[in-house]
Amino acid sequence: MFPFTFRELNVLKEEKFSLVELVHYFFTETKEAGICSFEDFQVVFIFDGLDECRLPLDFHKTTILTDTREPTSVDVLLINLIRGKLLPSAHLWITTRPAAANQIPPDCVHRVTEVRGFTDSQNEEYFRKRFRDEEQARRILSHVKTSQSLHIMCHIPVFCWITATVLENVLKTREGGRLPKNLTEMYIHFLVVQAKVKKVRFDGGSQIDSHWIPESRMMIESLGKLAFDHLQKGNLIFYESDLKECGIDIRAAIVFAGVFTQIFKEERGLYQDKVFSFIHLSVQEFLAALYVHLTFINSGVNLLEEQQTTSQKSETTESSASHFYQSAVDKALQSPNGHLDLFLRFLLGLSMQTSQTLLQGLQTRTEGSSLNNQETVQYIKKKLSENLSGEKSINLFHCLNEVNDRSLVEEVQRYMSLGRFSIRNYSPAQWSALVLIFVSSKKDVDPKTFSSEKALLELLPEVNASNKSLLSLCNLSEANCEALSSVLSSQSSNLIDLGLSNRNLQDSGEEPLSDGLKSPHCKTLRVMGCNLSERSFEALSSVLSSQSSSLGELDLSNSNLTGAKRLCDGLKSPNCKLNTLRLSHCSLSNGNCEALSSVLSSQSCSLKELDLSNSDLKDSQVKLLSDGLKSANFKLETLRKQTLAKHTVRPGGQASVIQIPEVL
Repeated sequence: MFPFTFRELNVLKEEKFSLVELVHYFFTETKEAGICSFEDFQVVFIFDGLDECRLPLDFHKTTILTDTREPTSVDVLLINLIRGKLLPSAHLWITTRPAAANQIPPDCVHRVTEVRGFTDSQNEEYFRKRFRDEEQARRILSHVKTSQSLHIMCHIPVFCWITATVLENVLKTREGGRLPKNLTEMYIHFLVVQAKVKKVRFDGGSQIDSHWIPESRMMIESLGKLAFDHLQKGNLIFYESDLKECGIDIRAAIVFAGVFTQIFKEERGLYQDKVFSFIHLSVQEFLAALYVHLTFINSGVNLLEEQQTTSQKSETTESSASHFYQSAVDKALQSPNGHLDLFLRFLLGLSMQTSQTLLQGLQTRTEGSSLNNQETVQYIKKKLSENLSGEKSINLFHCLNEVNDRSLVEEVQRYMSLGRFSIRNYSPAQWSALVLIFVSSKKDVDPKTFSSEKALLELLPEVNASNKSLLSLCNLSEANCEALSSVLSSQSSNLIDLGLSNRNLQDSGEEPLSDGLKSPHCKTLRVMGCNLSERSFEALSSVLSSQSSSLGELDLSNSNLTGAKRLCDGLKSPNCKLNTLRLSHCSLSNGNCEALSSVLSSQSCSLKELDLSNSDLKDSQVKLLSDGLKSANFKLETLRKQTLAKHTVRPGGQASVIQIPEVL
């Protein structure tokens, strides 16, 4: 096993290595042992932090390399390893943040494992352990739950820690005082807490002195510039050369890391090279927004425009401020991967009077205006009326939350509570609000909501954000199938359980839908009560045979199985990962049973559970299935036949297998 980090590989961007030389360079013991070939070993390469990669990974133009001894650039080595051209027997495990995962083509991905954040119960457990005082823990949990933006972010463990740090300080220093209500206020308080710690611990000051001494202001400005410059480039880690470009010398950076230990950290790379990073990406995004905000407020310079404009300090017109915030909205919407989404939320939150009060000492003047905020709100609502992607629409609603405007969401909630939910009359902005309501509620949406083509297309962002979507009761057109396929293929998709019951799947839509099902996200597919054609089964077979598919459960109950033989071809594929197949209430022919028997006796079959309940099997069909059950390759653990009956099959012995037909 050879573990690499992209932050160390980045340093070798200009170097040339063969694969053997690269392993020798990082793992000298392999060179000392004289290992110069890996074909005879089971090798696992781990590449950690794809989101930190600065190598040009171009999978379309890179030349093919198959020789492990041929020197080339590190990016060419990586691409050929990932494509399976170089050392094809090797196994690769790559870790990344979701935003960078799409750098690797889907056909190169065999399995995706997602490390999720805290559940609601884990969230609560964390705060109760952190705050032993029951009343204090109750108050903090209640506060977090009443703020939608805080509640959503608290699924990220590091944000729970930031929240706990801030609220503990606020409750100590301001008995019964106002708690931060949104994301921006929380991060401003966090910065203030760290500045206080620095002043008391390192400068010999007291808690009541002003914490924004000149040295701290200089540090915040320098870190903010570093954060903003590299957020735009997509860089999460910084080398000495990056610091120099931002006017930070290495000694100052070490001081920053030693002083603001909970914001900026120093790590050691290969051969003790120094690598710096912020404690979390959200801290980088906040400091970047703070830097842009302070630059505009203190000097009138708009850093978000390519041709940077300057407003005179004496010029406090509403138009310059409105233009500044509107240009920020435009820049974030133009981002192809959403890397400025949280930055925009922070920047708009910093425009609020409550935020600027907290920033006194960092700002040389105050810029707050309810009229200015209203103009920004109206501009965001105008953007919501345009044809935006679901992710961008939802982020704009989070931005509205940061400036304390929930009018659109409340309007839709009022319509729903009064029973005036009419999909025909919804504006694009109201559709976006409806999506946010569904996503925030974490409930499965009533399938009737998707009973029209328009509703399904408009609510696809909800499908994308949900773990489970049941899309029943109407036909799926080719356009719907293509749109649904794009959701399944999206790197941001959370959809693992898709139900398409009681739908007429048109042949023209099956191919695009099957392409989406080949993505590694969806784990369960329910196609109950559907009129499936031969072509439908051919498409399902191609999904099961796909190396990138992660489908583990397929439910075809109460469906026409005329094309089951084609399905069984997919079930016998060595790439098939299906564990559970449900065929209850299906009319099985002798041909179906013979095909199923061949699957059960196949060496590559992965099935662990087969549901044939209420399928009215005849003796001849039971006999055909028994042949598969007696096979030495038989791996089935659970077989369901009669209503509510479940039989556990003991693997590994023919005697136990022979008895199965008697208990079917």
